[in-house]
Amino acid sequence: MTNRSRRAVEPSAGSKTEPDFELTDERWHLISDLFPDKSVGVKGGRPPAPSRACVEGILWILRTGARWRDLPKRFPSPTTCWRRLNAWTEAGIWEKAWGRLLRKLDRRGKICREDSMADGTFSSAKKGANA
Repeated sequence: MTNRSRRAVEPSAGSKTEPDFELTDERWHLISDLFPDKSVGVKGGRPPAPSRACVEGILWILRTGARWRDLPKRFPSPTTCWRRLNAWTEAGIWEKAWGRLLRKLDRRGKICREDSMADGTFSSAKKGANA
């Protein structure tokens, strides 16, 4: 039995159990150049999955906290999305995309700086530092 056949039943798009969180065309346009589509190699072969579909699949996993093998079939395979996540993370692409989207929100006045906070769980304490 394959991982695909053991998937949980996926809710329909827009259902109450799965809110619609996909990227708008406007947001995708802001970051699409950071996630270029791969082309088929000179020897041919299967066309690579579109980058936007992989980004959407990765964001679905992050939003839901689901296991990779529970990724709905409307996205590329879990393995493809996982590999792209790793490649884009190593290349620093996520930080660039995040920065662009935050700057757009900031220019529109959508970021409330009074409600911002720092989470100390991501900051390691220096050894021997005085508290």
